[in-house]
Amino acid sequence: MATIHIPVSVLNLAPIREGQTAKQAIEAMVELAQAAEKMGYQRYWIAEHHNTPTLVSSATSILIKHTLEHTNQIRVGSGGIMLPNHSPLVVAEQFGTMATIYPDRVELGLGRAPGTDMMTANALRRSKADSVYTFPEDVKALLTYFGSEEQQGYVKAHPGVGTNIPVYILGSSTDSAYLAASLGLPYVFASHFAPRFMEEAISIYRKQFQPSEYLDRPYMMVCLNVIAAETDEEAHYLSTTKHQFFLNVVRGSQNPLRPPVENMDELWNPMEKEMASSMSSVTLLGSKETIRQQLTRFQEIYAVDEIMAVSYIFDPEKQKRSFEILKEVVDGK
Repeated sequence: MATIHIPVSVLNLAPIREGQTAKQAIEAMVELAQAAEKMGYQRYWIAEHHNTPTLVSSATSILIKHTLEHTNQIRVGSGGIMLPNHSPLVVAEQFGTMATIYPDRVELGLGRAPGTDMMTANALRRSKADSVYTFPEDVKALLTYFGSEEQQGYVKAHPGVGTNIPVYILGSSTDSAYLAASLGLPYVFASHFAPRFMEEAISIYRKQFQPSEYLDRPYMMVCLNVIAAETDEEAHYLSTTKHQFFLNVVRGSQNPLRPPVENMDELWNPMEKEMASSMSSVTLLGSKETIRQQLTRFQEIYAVDEIMAVSYIFDPEKQKRSFEILKEVVDGK
């Protein structure tokens, strides 16, 4: 059986399922990390969102530390830290501290969006100036803080100096593709909710890439939705949880992650269906054989270096099974 040789990783937004407390959602996040580690996943990243009662991923660095504490070797990072919300020095100190406690396991994915609405962003912001525009400088500052003693200025991150924490640029448009390419950093595209510019961003990143001390060639990761099950029918049924998740986004409603339903057309109108479906159009969905065909086709077109999977499945055991099926596919099992 042909193997699709590609590393796979996990992104978790840490949603609260219907009937769960915030504490239980955090426990489920850790259990999924432990399962992913056992399956041989490359890395496990946790998102950053604010003022969202259905997600517990606001204090991302604390969740990363908690996950590191309860796992043994899987790499744990941010998908991502939204830099407009944070001082680069504070981020360097936090991640430098984690990297000191857990060497060679901590990773830092960086985004330029606030991960929330503008009112909440203003409450989070470290200054009234729009720090979205300082993103390139902030990234460079972090690379310096994690670099060698010789690279440092007067202000240093202690601990942080010399930790060389791997930095990744995250993007959902083409802007970050140019930045990742010019800095010679790995690039992660958010196809799991913003697939529109995926093809263009991949192309820009690869064409514009400048080799650096961090990478000698482009390293392209794509984050996408994966709903894998024993049969195509079961996967389609389970995927209605994902549809409800995106319907939440379209409506601006605040429902927790909901169980699957038999008929989504009872829940959304044609326009909502179109909007929600276009956001999640980059999805691997089906049985193992179907997923294998879809991933093979995806790789024939894009040939990315790594897939990061996010999976909105209500039943935690079925969610773990979905990740297991994806891993079996890339291992040729």
